[in-house]
This record gives sequence, structure tokens and C-alpha cells, in this order.
Amino acid sequence: MKRLAVALGLVVVLAVAAIFILPSVIPASTYREPVETAARDALNREVSLAGDISLQVFPRLEIRASDVSIANAEGFGDDAFAEMREMRVGVRLIPLLSRRVEITEFVLVEPTIRLAQNRSGNNWTFTPADSATPTPAPSGDGFVRREGALPIEASFGDVRIENGAIYFADGNQSRAITGLDLSVALPSLDTETRLTGALNADGESLDFSATLGSIRDFFEGRETPVALTLGGNLADLSFDGRILEGEAIAYEGRIDTTIPSVRALAAFAGAPLPAGDNLERFRTVGQLTGAPGQVRLAASTLALDAIAGSADINVNLAGDKPSLTGSLTLAELDVNPYLPATSTPPAPTTGGGIPPWSDAPIDLAGLGIVDADLRLTVGRLVFQDIEVTDARLRVELRNSRLEATLENISLYEGQGRATVVANNRGNRPSYSLTASLDSLDAGSFLEAAAGFDKLLGTGAMTLDLSASGNSQAAIMNSLGGSGDFSFADGAIVGINIAQTIRNVSQLVGGSGTSGDAEDEEAASTGEQQATDFSSLTGSFSITNGRISQQDLLMLSPLLRVEGAGDVNLAGQSLDYRLQPRAVASIQGQGGERDLRGITVPIRLRGGFNNVSVGVDTEAVGRALLQGALNNALGSDGATTPRDALRDGLLDAIGLGEDDDEATTGDEAEQRDPAEQLLRGLLNQRRNRNQETTDEPEQDPQ
Repeated sequence: MKRLAVALGLVVVLAVAAIFILPSVIPASTYREPVETAARDALNREVSLAGDISLQVFPRLEIRASDVSIANAEGFGDDAFAEMREMRVGVRLIPLLSRRVEITEFVLVEPTIRLAQNRSGNNWTFTPADSATPTPAPSGDGFVRREGALPIEASFGDVRIENGAIYFADGNQSRAITGLDLSVALPSLDTETRLTGALNADGESLDFSATLGSIRDFFEGRETPVALTLGGNLADLSFDGRILEGEAIAYEGRIDTTIPSVRALAAFAGAPLPAGDNLERFRTVGQLTGAPGQVRLAASTLALDAIAGSADINVNLAGDKPSLTGSLTLAELDVNPYLPATSTPPAPTTGGGIPPWSDAPIDLAGLGIVDADLRLTVGRLVFQDIEVTDARLRVELRNSRLEATLENISLYEGQGRATVVANNRGNRPSYSLTASLDSLDAGSFLEAAAGFDKLLGTGAMTLDLSASGNSQAAIMNSLGGSGDFSFADGAIVGINIAQTIRNVSQLVGGSGTSGDAEDEEAASTGEQQATDFSSLTGSFSITNGRISQQDLLMLSPLLRVEGAGDVNLAGQSLDYRLQPRAVASIQGQGGERDLRGITVPIRLRGGFNNVSVGVDTEAVGRALLQGALNNALGSDGATTPRDALRDGLLDAIGLGEDDDEATTGDEAEQRDPAEQLLRGLLNQRRNRNQETTDEPEQDPQ
């Protein structure tokens, strides 16, 4: 028995000695080749353990290897798919007997992974040696949190990644993560786990940390506290919440995020935004809840650039593109910084004014990034030069078609409703606008909407417009639709029609010279002149950017004005005629006589930045000549029709008998005002010619 005990003791000693001694005695090549062969067969890639290898078995299993590499897939170059300078792994053996895993060390020093993709596939899919296609993923519903998912005990000691790197390239872009340092603290599966690290992503330094209340609780579907932080130049984010009980990963908690520049973050993500000074600082604070494919943000603070408010937004990530639904409440929204920018600025105009329409393309590609159904309540909305207050706006974006409906708006003392559509589904973008406005301050609105400052008043307007094109110029050239308006108690700025008729009355009486008439006509037009009205109504149609208006009617106590003409929006010009007629004495308006019944046409024409306003002398001449001929042909004093026609024509052109000498004052007052005006104009011209003829000739020097 004694000898048996000695023998057993000797065996134990030899076994322990073998465990400690044999790994250092056995050459590394003895297990280098079997490990490389086994790894090659498993990955169907060449695996190399080119550096030193050491193995320790007791009291813990330790493996160290240096210069480890895995070859790249065929067609992806000669650089290794993965390599590392050193790998160290240590596991205690005795605890394994009681199903407890104690990892004393797991360190990867300078690991590098090169991910690549091209037309033939990618290099991170490993194909077994006996198969021409990748091994299919195992069937099932994926990861499920359930009771008993971790039936073991485990702890981790020194778990680190030192100076790692991950590279990605697909022929169109390349990304690089370098300087990756990662440390994991996991005393046990039932205590808090903490992860900390830092990296450099495409030149941007980031640091991060995460804590999880319990690994076991997380895997087995129990409620688990969680906290995340991310800091760097691109973003500063923190989340403090919990993972909810259940099989799926659902969470809720408080989020506080600051993005110094949305543009910089988008560029970093490989989706640069069009040039501009907007989309910079973003901040949100609120409650974040989520589940697979779903995220909801109830933000008490939401700010982008100068926009600030609150929001309740749901994001669905399950489809081909994100889908947003919810509501936003904003104190003020100025959309001008976010309107599509043109690649070149419009050509400058001389002296300011309205610039010409630009041919630069408008980019509407952003309409295809997401789908959305959002409701906005905005205290003050600014679009170009238009200001709207107390707006309720619904925005629907589906498959690159944006429809924005202003369900209730207050603007320029009025109320209204409008719907704007921008559709980028086809090759040529299209647009439409329908609007109805009541009790509108026309002066302020038209100046803000179209730079037009010639109309004052309060009234209503309806619009139904459509257009298409890739630039401002194309849109204005294709504009079509119709509209109508009705204004009251206002004024037309730029001309005093009553003053113009007064000038006509002076010509009728022959009391002014041509120079005086020109001065008085100039005095009736200009920025300081205006014609008041009690009612102004009309309708119009638009075809290919040209507005046609034929039924303008303006009423005032003194005047009745009819109007018709065209406004060429595409060419930025207008040609419009007003037909004012005095319906009462203009005494008190600078008038000296009753001119009821006289029509004095006024013509507005020219470019938007140089509109001329004046009496349509051609129309006056035609009308008055016709009146003179009619009166002459109907004269009781003519002996025959031929004599009447002859005398009328001579009188009309100023070569007949001077009726001022042959007619009494009473007869002169009974003469038709139109005939008097023509006579006055022609007599002035004849008198000027006579004065020129009577001047003495000068001897030539």
C-alpha cells in the first residue's frame, strides 16, 4: 500500500510537472501548423501565425501569438483581410469544472480589419471550402431575450483592444476608423458592466462609454438600466434610461443631444448637404422611446439654427426609407434659409429692383430622403418676404411629393388658407398653389409677395396656379392658372387720375402751352401721386407666364375706371391700359370745369423695374378725331354732306375756320369736350409752327 501511494504521488508530480514544463519544451511548430490548418479549413482562407507563440496550461490556460493574419478573399488584393501584432488570451481552468468562465485576459494589440466591396461581392463573407456559396444564416426569429438564456457564471478581467483600425472601401467611398481603444469591465454577469473607449473616424476624434445594469438581466428579458454617452466635435449625446422587460429590445429614457453642425455630421456620414449657411447647430432634450424599427421622441426642447420649439415625433425605420409622423410647435419658423439654393446667383440689376429669373438648376433631391406626415403650429412663419402669424400647417411627403397645407393663417390683417405642392417624382419637377385670402392688407402683402407696391386697400384674393421646371426661369415661363380679386377703400400709387383729367381740361380750354401740359402731366404721376378708390375688382388668367386681365373695374365718387392688358411675368414686363372716366365734377380736385363723360386713356408699360405711366396719347387722338368727324358730319350748318365732311376734316386737322372767333361763348361751351381737346392740341401745334415761321432769319456767319 505504501508503495502504491508513493507511485500515485509520483504520477501526480509528473503530471503537474508536465503541465508546467511540456509547453515550454515542445517546439512551437508542433502546434503552429495544426492551428493554422484548422483555422484555414474553417474559414477557407489562409491563416498565418508568423510570430512567436507561447502556451501555458496551468494554473490557467494562456495563449499568446504575434503577427497573426487572415488572407483576403480572391479579387480583393494582396493585403490581409485581418491582422494583429499580438493576441493574448487567458482562462482559469479550475472554475470551468463548475461551469464558471473566468477570463483573466483578452487583449488584442493593433488589430486591423480591411472591409471591401465590389461588383463580385464582399470580403467579409466566408465560404466553406466544400461549398461555392456562402453558408446560409441559421433560420429562426433572431435574437430573443428569454429566461435561462445565460445559464453560466462568468467574469472578465483585462479585456482590451489597443490601437485598433477598421477600413472600408467600396469603389465609391472609403472610411477609416483608427486609434481604436476599448476597455470592458465585467466583474460578473449579475453586476454592472462598463465599456469605455475612444477612436478616430475619418479624422474626427470620438470618445464613448456605456453601462449596463446586468448582462444576465439583459439577456434573460428583465428590465435593465442603461446609460450611453458620446462626445466629440461631431456630436455630444447622452442617454439615461432602461431597457424594458420583454423578449424584444425596447427602451425608454431621457436624451440630451447637441450637434454643433448638422452639415459636418452629414458630410462625415457620406451624405453631404447642398452648400448653404443653414443646418448648423442642433439641440434636443426629451424622452426617447423605441422598439425594433420604431423610435419616438417627445422633445421639450428642439432647436435647429434659430428655430426653437417642442416636438412629438415618431420615426418608422422598417421600410425602404425612414417615415416621420407627429407634431411640432414652433414660436417662429423662417424657411428662407432652407429653400433650395441655386448654383449661381441671379444676375444683378442696375439700380436694384427685381432681379431676372435665374436659369440655375433647383435641387429637389432632398424630397426623396424620407416620407413624412407632420403637423406644425407656428407663431410666426416667414416665407421669402411674406410673414404669416398663428399658422397651422400640415406637411405630407410621400415618394418625393411634398404637399404643405396652411389650414389656418393670419397674414397682413387677413385670414386665409393655402396649399403648396412640390412634386419631384418625374423627370421635370412640378408645382402648384391654391390659395384664398380675405380681409387682406393688399399693399403690404403684394409688396412682400411680388415686390409690387402700386396698390393699397383691403380685400380678398383667390389663386389657382401651376408650373413646372428645374429653374426659376423655367417655372415662370410655364406658369398657368387663374385668379380673381376684390379690394375696397384703397388707392393706386403712381398716378393721380383726377389731376390727369384736370390737365386735359386745361388743354380743352387752350389755357396752357405744350410745356405747361408736359409739366402738369409729370405732376400727375410719380411716387407721391395716388388715385383713391372705393372698389376695385377683376379676374385674370395666366398662360405660359403671361397674365391676361380684361375686366378690371374701379369705382370712386369722382371716377369710373376700366382696365385691361397683359403682365408678362416670364419677361418681367407689362402693357396695361386704364380707361378712366369722370362721373362727377372734379371741382375741389384741382379741376376748373365739369368734364363728365370724357375718357382719358392711361397706359402703364415697361419692365418691372422701369414702369412708365402716362396718358395714352395715341388713343386720345384716335378717339377725339373720331368724335370731331362725327360732330362735323352731323352739323346742321352744312349745306351738303360733302361740304360737311370737308369742313369737318379741315377743322379736325386745324386748317378750318377758327371757331373761337366765329362762335359765341355760349356756343363754345356747348361744343363736345372731345372736339375741344383736339382743337386745343392742334391749335397749339399750329401756333408753335407760326411762331417759328415769324422769327426773323439770321444771317449766316
